This record gives sequence, C-alpha cells and structure tokens, in this order.
Amino acid sequence: MSRLSINKTYKLYIGGKFPRTESGRYYAIHNKKGDLIANMCLASRKDFRNAVVVARKAQNSWANASALNKGQILYRIAEMLEGRKAQFIAELILQGESNINAQKEVEAAIDRLVYYAGWSDKYQQLFSAVNPVASDHFNFSCVEPVGVVSIIAPEEQSLLGLVSQIAPAIVGGNTVIVLASESKPLSAISFAEVLHSSDVPGGVVNILTGNRNELLEHMASHMDVNTVIYCGKDESDIKLTSELASLNVKRTVFYKKTDWFADNNQSPYFIEKMQEVKTTWHPTKI
Repeated sequence: MSRLSINKTYKLYIGGKFPRTESGRYYAIHNKKGDLIANMCLASRKDFRNAVVVARKAQNSWANASALNKGQILYRIAEMLEGRKAQFIAELILQGESNINAQKEVEAAIDRLVYYAGWSDKYQQLFSAVNPVASDHFNFSCVEPVGVVSIIAPEEQSLLGLVSQIAPAIVGGNTVIVLASESKPLSAISFAEVLHSSDVPGGVVNILTGNRNELLEHMASHMDVNTVIYCGKDESDIKLTSELASLNVKRTVFYKKTDWFADNNQSPYFIEKMQEVKTTWHPTKI
C-alpha cells in the first residue's frame, strides 16, 4: 500500500526548544537539480533578540560549571553525533556534497568536538599566569568567558564550520547565538537536535536559520552581545560589523577561511579569542 512520506520540519533552536520563527516566514532550499528539499525558517530580528535573552540568562550558570563537566558534555555531543552519523552524511549529500566529502566532514566534526573536550580543563593553565611584581603582593592573571557570543557561521562546510565555531566558544564558558549557513542549513538544525538530546543546558547554544544580510546588523549591534564572530570574505560585511560592534566596544573576530578541515583550524587559541583576562592583586603581608 502506498503512503505519504513524513517530511522533516526544520525549526529554530532557542532556549533548548524548537520554535517556529515568530514572523511566520520561510525560504526554500533546493538541490543541484532545482528540486525542493526543505522549507527553512527565515529568522527575524525578534527571534535573535529572544535568543540573546535566553543566552544571557544561561551564561552565568554555564560559566560556573566545572571544566570537567563542560568537557564531559562536549564529549557527549560527539557521542550523539557519532550515533547519527549516517543521517548527517545523507543530509550533506542532499545539499550537494559527494559521499566521500560528506563522510569526511561528519567525522571531522566529531573529532573536533572531542579535541575541544580535551582542552576543557587545560586552556586555563595555558593562558593564565602568576605575574612577578616588586611589592609584597601576589599578582594573578586568569581567563574568564566574555559572555554572550553571536556567530555568523561559514556558508560552506556547513556542519564542520558550525562545530568549529560553537565548540571553542562553549567550552570556554560562553553562550552563543549562531546564524547557520543560509544555503546549506539542514545539518545545523539536525545538530541542534543532537544538542537537545545531549546534556547541554537550554540557552547555551541557540541556532537560527535565515538571511545573513537581514540579521548581520542586529547580531553586530545588539548591546547585550559581548563578541561577534563573522565567517566570510565580504569586505563590506566585515566593515559594517566592525563599525556596529564599536558602539558598545564589542570584540570582533573575523575568519576568512574556506577550508575548515585544516589542522590549524583547531587550536586552544580559538578558545582564547573568546576569553578576557582578569588580574587580581593579593597582599602577602598585613
């Protein structure tokens, strides 16, 4: 007996839930043959504002979680992704990747999560210091998360690029709002399902789909965002991001990379870019 197929509904991921965009808008994703493969939510400015609110609410408790706990959670995400590897490979193929490249990308994304899980309890020692001073004091410099980070993810290598931005941000105690690849967004929402079924607290990672030209200005100018990361080569976007981020002295990070497979695209210095240094003086004599 013939039956109708049950097509997947791709929604946003905000605060550990899967709401539809408040605007009710969507845009179509087609394969190379021009066939419709999915309708994606076209996130609005209000969707982004809602994501910032929940990200800020979740940030303090996430930052105060132990390094061991954050590392375990990242490893759990990798475990869940490994278990659904076939699904992610199929989605990447559906969006135009070859079978070999799709498998390579999914495996690299899993390995990258494990890599940053291993750095969870080590980067503090690398970037913190005891400073020599001439007076009767101890002087300590320690790293702390910047807070809420907005990320415009890479257009290509949509899964690996997404993971390469999220993992170092959250292992360092930040919360994130990510705008997924506009042209290849399927894996981003499926990855949100992995996050949802792992141990990541709601609000730590929020994933939007939509038009970067529409949301870039808001992601760079929002006064409760501490850092904005832009992945891409459009110089006009880079200039606009820099100008808007200066309004509240927001930190900016720009990645013009196109190949996220390279070994130099995983490093503790990716964590360090989303940390700030706090220096404490303590007297040795009273």
